[in-house]
Amino acid sequence: MSRVVAVILLAGAYLLTLASLDPLDIAAAVVISVVVLAGLRAFLLQAPALGAGEVARRALHLPAFALVILREISVGTWQVAAIVAGLRPLARPGIVQVPIGERTPNGVAVTALAITLSPGELLVDVDWSRRVMLIHVIDAGDPDGIRERYARVYERYQRAVFP
Repeated sequence: MSRVVAVILLAGAYLLTLASLDPLDIAAAVVISVVVLAGLRAFLLQAPALGAGEVARRALHLPAFALVILREISVGTWQVAAIVAGLRPLARPGIVQVPIGERTPNGVAVTALAITLSPGELLVDVDWSRRVMLIHVIDAGDPDGIRERYARVYERYQRAVFP
């Protein structure tokens, strides 16, 4: 993808987020996009080049992964809302160690982003030497169940898109 197209796509996403076409916002979007691309240049150069077939295969699996993340966000939202509204007690918040498994560093980053999008869960740290992610959850009463859920989501949905 050429740099110009990347800047246009990033700036477009920024402008959609702002819901604005003000000239100053457009200028800011372009500047931010250029800075982001320059900052990510080293990271992007290290990424393995994917063939067209691999990109297509990953694109086919992306909608299912996105739907699962939306489901996790919905469930987390209801859990937090029930606790905040006093309908459910805040029983056992805590940190659960979730094995990294076969996730690549990019896969860990995607998992971290997905975790953070869901209310009630937050990636605290990644212990690369022990190969675990430390995740703070609002209900850590069943740590094995939490580990199973993360393993299931990775194996069934994320791995095909972001290994």
